[in-house]
Amino acid sequence: MDRFPGFPEGKLKLTPVPETFFADLLPLIDNLLELKTTLHCLWLLHEKTGEMRHVTMHELEQDTVLMRGLEIADRSHRSARDALQEGLERTVARGTLLQVNLRQAGQADEALYFLNSESGRAAVTRAERGEWTPTEEGAPIRLEALRPNIFNLYEQNFGLIQSPLLVEQLKDAERTYPPTWIEEAFRIAVGNNARRWSYVRSILERWAREGKG
Repeated sequence: MDRFPGFPEGKLKLTPVPETFFADLLPLIDNLLELKTTLHCLWLLHEKTGEMRHVTMHELEQDTVLMRGLEIADRSHRSARDALQEGLERTVARGTLLQVNLRQAGQADEALYFLNSESGRAAVTRAERGEWTPTEEGAPIRLEALRPNIFNLYEQNFGLIQSPLLVEQLKDAERTYPPTWIEEAFRIAVGNNARRWSYVRSILERWAREGKG
């Protein structure tokens, strides 16, 4: 085990972390890659300026501190990039970060990540409406918000999917209900400590029958 030499003397620079992180999010995180990715992104986003604070996949891949930490945390001996990909997928499925795919002609897709906060959600909405792009030069670009699919939401919150019948039920729900409904129904189930698909499905069916809200 590598030892930490301690914090240096003098006034330390601090990074604010929302109280909600400790009260609501931290108890849910059960994966070290997700935890390290979440904390590092919170720090990076705090260091940003402007209304559209985000980090990119390329930026994270070039962050040697993060990549070294993920490589140490990953016990499966994959590449650090694969560990980062899993960490990001988990943060998006959890709802901590919002992912937007940047598509530009002749170039590889670039993923942008926003904090799932009031300002982050507003930024993603602006991006989806075409009111903002990260660059004004070059070929036309298109931004697409990427939401976690229902299978990621289930496994991140309830555990592995082991029943073929459940797979079909999830597929049917994904075809039937809006993604925002599904995400919110999962959040409600977790918040009420009712971690089962039947509870989520009953919420969705009630909204479809009676109207959401």
